[in-house]
Amino acid sequence: MDLFSPIDLGDLHLANRVVMAPLTRVRSGAEGVPGPLVAEHYAQRASVGLIITEGVYPGADSRGYFGQPGIVTDAQEAGWRRVADAVHAEGGTIAMQLMHAGRVSHPDLTESGRTLAPSAVAIDGEVHTQHGKARHVEPHALTEAELAVVRDEFVAAAQRAVRAGFDGVELHAANGYLLHQFLSPASNVRTDGWGGSPEARARFVIEVAQAVSAAIGGGRVGIRISPAHNIQDVAETDADETRATYLALLDGIRPLGLAYVSVLHADPAGPLVQELRGHVDAGLVVNSGFGRQTDREEAVALLERAHADAVAVGRAVIANPDLVERWRREAPENAPRPEHFYSDGAEGYTDYPRLSA
Repeated sequence: MDLFSPIDLGDLHLANRVVMAPLTRVRSGAEGVPGPLVAEHYAQRASVGLIITEGVYPGADSRGYFGQPGIVTDAQEAGWRRVADAVHAEGGTIAMQLMHAGRVSHPDLTESGRTLAPSAVAIDGEVHTQHGKARHVEPHALTEAELAVVRDEFVAAAQRAVRAGFDGVELHAANGYLLHQFLSPASNVRTDGWGGSPEARARFVIEVAQAVSAAIGGGRVGIRISPAHNIQDVAETDADETRATYLALLDGIRPLGLAYVSVLHADPAGPLVQELRGHVDAGLVVNSGFGRQTDREEAVALLERAHADAVAVGRAVIANPDLVERWRREAPENAPRPEHFYSDGAEGYTDYPRLSA
């Protein structure tokens, strides 16, 4: 497979197989409304096959960071419509990542003053709020009735995203956020129907995927997972348990006709990811980078060896709005400036030069 060849993933048409990974950039202010600068940022990168937005919070109690955008209010929806229009005007395809932070959040960031989780198990660490750093608190364990509310928030958010002009949505079930918290026995210690076994821990993620797919069509839905990533106290250190959990998840969502499954793993060509692939009746997007940068050589090799259908790329897309052209020509790349990843304004966001400059 050629990194620069087109592919259809469900209802999503990709001009090439370079996917912009979801990248937190916290430039949407206190109200979570993406403005013109956010629209410019994404439009600059429209030449990738598929843009996945930064994590967007789907409910009033799901925001994880100050400056994170939401898709809860009419103003947020209107802001995202400007983003989608700008990307489409440049010929791009864009999906919105729906991210419920769960216990990664803080009472200062949520409407109810609670953080939500599968179980009342806190993270050992700090979070950035509008008042500075604060310790994570013990979260509220979601009741059965509240699970339905959270599920319906994902559905409403997906419907808003489609109404705003997005080509699809991605469910964030990775990196220690709420859906991932359900999958891990470290963060999910429930003893009801949503915990206690691999199948039960996968249940809520499957229910969310089912509901969102029913609302907007499975061909417009992707899901991101990060098995054994061990981040934000979501530990998956038992290999057999982890394998069983993700096989249960993938078997549960397989009938939905999803557009793709995106897997973040240090060894995407390795036995775990490739075994999981056999249970994916959808496109497979892989992403090996989190603490390191995915480069052209790795991306080309993953496709040529048929380990995936597309490759998600983070830091290189941040620093190179014309990354596909650079990779096609094997041209030099801009270096990312991590000191501006989570700052404010255009610096380190929309001011990276193109080759033509």
